Amino acid sequence: MNLKFETRNVWQNVSDDERKEIFRYSKDYMNFLDRSKTERLAAKEIVRLAKEKGYISLEEKIEMGSIKKGDKIYYLNHEKSVVLVHIGDDLENGMRIVGAHIDSPRLDLKALPLYEDGNLALFKTHYYGGVKKYQWTCIPLALHGVIYNSKGEKMIVNIGEDENDPVFYINDLLIHLSKDQMAKTLADGISSEQLNVIAGHDAKTDDKDEKEAIKLNVLKYFNEKYGITEEDFQIAELEIVPAGKSREVGIDRSMIAAHGHDDRVCSYAALEAMLKLEQPQKTAVAIFVDKEEIGSVGNTSMSAKFFENMIAEILYLQGKKENILLRRALANSEVLSADVTVAFDPTFPEVVDQKNAAKLGCGIAISKYTGSRGKGGCNDANAEFLQTVRKIFNDNDIIWQTGELGKGDQGGGGTIAYILAELGAQVVDCGTAMHSMHAPIELLSKADAYMTSKAYYAFLK
Repeated sequence: MNLKFETRNVWQNVSDDERKEIFRYSKDYMNFLDRSKTERLAAKEIVRLAKEKGYISLEEKIEMGSIKKGDKIYYLNHEKSVVLVHIGDDLENGMRIVGAHIDSPRLDLKALPLYEDGNLALFKTHYYGGVKKYQWTCIPLALHGVIYNSKGEKMIVNIGEDENDPVFYINDLLIHLSKDQMAKTLADGISSEQLNVIAGHDAKTDDKDEKEAIKLNVLKYFNEKYGITEEDFQIAELEIVPAGKSREVGIDRSMIAAHGHDDRVCSYAALEAMLKLEQPQKTAVAIFVDKEEIGSVGNTSMSAKFFENMIAEILYLQGKKENILLRRALANSEVLSADVTVAFDPTFPEVVDQKNAAKLGCGIAISKYTGSRGKGGCNDANAEFLQTVRKIFNDNDIIWQTGELGKGDQGGGGTIAYILAELGAQVVDCGTAMHSMHAPIELLSKADAYMTSKAYYAFLK
């Protein structure tokens, strides 16, 4: 018996065949990322892939009038959150659930965003989620979202991703004139109101007396392409994200740099696990929610009741109409709250307890608690459920580690774990460790991304 514990490195402990699987999986994950730059696009891609594997919408199943063991059902909630359910034994005995989120930090356009100043047309923005504002300057940006024209037609906006598209850009102050700016803290170096996106510069117009020719030309572009006017921006959902595709990092191509690893790395891992799942004993569920980055509020977030309502509908279609059965199904469930955590970064060792921090390349990370300063606001998993998860992982050759979100007095963060725990379920945070969390472009290990999906599959089956 080995009395000491040592974290295992994935690269050093997998076969040549599994090593090939890591790179195969990573290619598919990168394709998912490139199609899923926003929560709407992620939800659309999840549904597309689920339908290819035989999933049927809840609405169709309601029309059919019954649900049985083996059925695979999806529910798309307001186009921004999704639930996949693979029916197993009696629901009231509980489910195995993996819950992730598909929103990521970004910049949102304000209601009336477009203005002209300094021979430029610009968009005003409001940042979404926790960001370091200075990181969003001086990089290529893309515009995604939904806007309705005066006819009520829904227009899908996507500018900046195709290599032939123009991109958008946010200025920073030149170093030569930055004396005052450089004296500020990083948090104050760029303010929220300075995150103005350059949208145009061409002032050519037939009316030489036009005072806002550049703004007008930008509006003309949007009108010609999408049939919209400036008024339509007020009811739009338009998001600014980094332009371009995910990229492999390192001479050995062992890592991935991309926008939205938090939390699409866990979302895709849960998706692939569900799609390759054969008949599970317990009903298997994957939840993909919106609005986690701003506190899980709104009708597409984990705080909304759409998941509970879906399970109630399924029970009803099985002839189980008593409310107590829904309560039992939720309370008897076991959940992996699938969200990323911080990995030890040798450039910034001072913010973590190195003995308890997760490391790149050492597999999926179990976080007993998140929260901040005294575990505030977290779900603190109990030993009984941690033992259940450990046994599943060890029995299925999952390389795993434990981690926490920095030193106790340093900061912290939260996930959807506490919301699922409020249903009475057993819950623990369990996801991929990564670098540069919440940056426009984040970094993680291919080995950890793959092991995350392998772990979710073992748990769900």
